[in-house]
Amino acid sequence: MSKKREIAGNALMISIFTLISKGLGFIREVMIANKFGSGMETDTYFVAITATVIIMTTLGAALNTTLIPIFSEIGEKHGRRGKLKYLNNILNIVFIITIFIVIFGYIFSPWIIKVLANGFQGEQFELAVKLNRIGLPIAIFLGINYVFSGLLNSSQIFGPPAISGLPYNFVFLIYLFFFANEGSIITLMIVSVIAALLQLLILVPAVHHMGYRYSPNVNLRDKYLKRAMVLIGPVLIGSAVQQINVVIDKTLASGLIEGSISALNYASKINDMVIAVFIMAITTVIFPMLSQAFSQNNNEKVKEILGQGVNIILIVTVPATIGLLILAEPMVYLFFQRNAFDELATYMTSQALIFYSIGLIGASLRLMLNRVYYSLQDTKTPMINGIIAVIINLVLNLVLIEPMGHAGLALATSISATVTTIMLFVSLRKKIGPIGLFKYLLCFAKTLAASLCMGIVVYLIYYKLGAVIGTTKLIQMVLLLGSVVVGAALYFGLCIVFKVKELGMIFKR
Repeated sequence: MSKKREIAGNALMISIFTLISKGLGFIREVMIANKFGSGMETDTYFVAITATVIIMTTLGAALNTTLIPIFSEIGEKHGRRGKLKYLNNILNIVFIITIFIVIFGYIFSPWIIKVLANGFQGEQFELAVKLNRIGLPIAIFLGINYVFSGLLNSSQIFGPPAISGLPYNFVFLIYLFFFANEGSIITLMIVSVIAALLQLLILVPAVHHMGYRYSPNVNLRDKYLKRAMVLIGPVLIGSAVQQINVVIDKTLASGLIEGSISALNYASKINDMVIAVFIMAITTVIFPMLSQAFSQNNNEKVKEILGQGVNIILIVTVPATIGLLILAEPMVYLFFQRNAFDELATYMTSQALIFYSIGLIGASLRLMLNRVYYSLQDTKTPMINGIIAVIINLVLNLVLIEPMGHAGLALATSISATVTTIMLFVSLRKKIGPIGLFKYLLCFAKTLAASLCMGIVVYLIYYKLGAVIGTTKLIQMVLLLGSVVVGAALYFGLCIVFKVKELGMIFKR
């Protein structure tokens, strides 16, 4: 099997499982919105869950990035047994760290909530602290999950990490479908903990199958551990500054009208579906191959893999951006508005979605480019870029929040992602030479032209035809699905006419 077929095959498998998982996750968000709406309780829950996982998400992103190259190197030099020995060492260290994180989080929970949501007062503040403390075990499960995923991905075993989201979402859906009527927001947090545990347990059989057997030994003098500490520093700072963006947005949103945090959360989940289903699949598969190409000092191979990845991302994200801009409000209305989720919540969420979607292309490409830098063992550039992103986001937040409210926070995030992505492209060209920017721009121009034609047709079908044949919810749902199907067919057809060669590669694989 050629490398191209291997990339496409693995990416397809990951995309399918991720699509199913994210589809279930979308239903989960719809059910949470139906049961709890977009108000005080959901604002409190989303802040509490952020406070619960923010440190581990930061550390986990750094672990996932640095572990894969190190596991790959150990595998080449010492075989599977060496990888498993290192796994055991790093697993014990991460477990100890997460125990301290849980203890720290429990003690300082009130201060953490004050930082994340300084607009919370009285009963809402107390509820946020309680929810945060209940959810703290999630940090332990996430830590182990990241370590196991790093081992499996470095061994190019992508299936178990790809399906790990299924049990996570099933736990939520079982609760929301059958038990939510008797439950509360506190029960929802308990369910979150159970779901995170099952997400971890799905990886255990695959790790066990590789021959791993747990041992309580810890070796702080391991040379690969020392190397990981050197590599992880800049990545950790880079991941931390990204989380700072989340903290800033939630802190500012907590001082806006009730439901602002929930609107941003629901909108970002819709926007992130495109990144999670398609972009994460591409970057997950490409990252080990980029690392291997760099270890072989093959810069031309790095550029080739990068070029394919960037153009495939453009093929996916450009039409997705146009589609979200046009259909944001009907999507939120049809999928979310019922029961506790009212018209105001629909309007607020759709406004946030529109402005988040503007940065979809930039955020997706930035994810890809960061992996390229990490594969080149350059962790400093993404770190500096992340710091710049925080500064841009903070300044724009303060400028836009007064005239635009929570929508201004979403727009600031999009502008920050786009500007810093352009900066990463410029820095990468200086680092490894010409990277084919003209080809990227040509692909972007072709996909944009096709997407604009698609957008016009989608607009005419949904809004103009819809005004003629009726406005019932069933008709609107049929029109939405119909416009998406027709628009997608037109888009792919125009890409073929415009000779977007990466599209042909996708279909062949």
